[in-house]
Amino acid sequence: MQPHSPWRMADFRTLFTATALSQLGTNTGYVAVPLIAVTTLDASPGQVGALATLSTVAFLLIGLPAGAWVDRMRQRSVLIAADLARAALLASVPVAWWLDALTLTQLYVVVVLTGCATVFFDIGSQSVLPRLVDREGLVQANAAVMTLIAVGNVSGRGAGGGLVQLLTAPVALICTAVAHLASALRLTALRRAPAPPPHPGQPTRLSARIAEGLRHVLGNKELRALALTASLANLGSQIINTMLPVLFIRELGLPAGALGLFWAVGGAGLLLGARCARPLAARLGHGRALAVAGLWLAPAGLLVPLIDDGAGLWVAGTGYLLAMVKTGMDNVLGVSLRQRMTSDALLGRMNATFRFLLTGALAVGSALAGLFGELVSVQSTLWIGGAVLAGAFLPTFLSPVRTRRELPEPPAESRHAAPGR
Repeated sequence: MQPHSPWRMADFRTLFTATALSQLGTNTGYVAVPLIAVTTLDASPGQVGALATLSTVAFLLIGLPAGAWVDRMRQRSVLIAADLARAALLASVPVAWWLDALTLTQLYVVVVLTGCATVFFDIGSQSVLPRLVDREGLVQANAAVMTLIAVGNVSGRGAGGGLVQLLTAPVALICTAVAHLASALRLTALRRAPAPPPHPGQPTRLSARIAEGLRHVLGNKELRALALTASLANLGSQIINTMLPVLFIRELGLPAGALGLFWAVGGAGLLLGARCARPLAARLGHGRALAVAGLWLAPAGLLVPLIDDGAGLWVAGTGYLLAMVKTGMDNVLGVSLRQRMTSDALLGRMNATFRFLLTGALAVGSALAGLFGELVSVQSTLWIGGAVLAGAFLPTFLSPVRTRRELPEPPAESRHAAPGR
């Protein structure tokens, strides 16, 4: 095992396995929740769009202050509380269904509150990771986590579609709740995830701390380009994904299992991109790998709107696979770059700023998908999403990121920070 391998760290192994359980639950719910709305509650395209918007709106409402709070909290407690909250909220849906009391309003409330818990879990997990591993092992750690997320997309969404088809969507949510509960129990073994020590000169007012995080991201050309590229990719993919349940189930008459498999193909693309990221960066350089991946793979997003119940399904699946390969590479190389450019004291706020922008793009994409789905057509909406997804690579391609060969040295105040072991 390499000297700086993250697998040498017991706390990283704990975080990794807990994240695996959480991802399984999240991706099963990703399929089950919109299908509950479509099949059980007969939701319209606009209502499905509203549901998807509400599932991500929490990052717009509390994303930025959550980063400032997480920077001063014990991440272990944050992660456990977030998983327990998600387990309880999602379990309420099958209970209401069994009692014949489930409504679209309850589903709206559940996805909003689950989204709030996800805000803290996502920011906390990305912020604690650099404190659990050596800085030299950061890219390998991010590649491992991204691989895990991709596998979760394949297995979770594939399993989610199968469970919905076999057991109905509300029953499938039981598996989601159990997975989050298991993740919380696993996180109790996390030994060291402290809040970072106060840094001299750090502002104390919440608004000033939030502003410091925003300036760090938006004031840096490379971080700003990474944020714009990821936001556009999220916007395009969310416009597409919001309409897929309506297209598959209502317009094409395909089973829920087919939808789950289509989303699983995207997960396979994320997995392939995550596995290729480090070797390609070693050969081409860190920034050039990001640029080449965008130029060659992102335009494949224009194949997704060709979807139909025949050969077009295979063409669209291929396009979705290739577009997600690019996203998988971005998620390893881009996340590693932004972590290395950020001091420990700013990690929570940097991650919160990115999550605010990226998940805000998801919320906007969901709303636009619902609006366009009602005003024009589902197929036209897919073309809009495909065009945005295809052009998302341009901010990074046109920025200084393209010429960067190596990851930067960590900020001075972080170079000697001891990782939790």
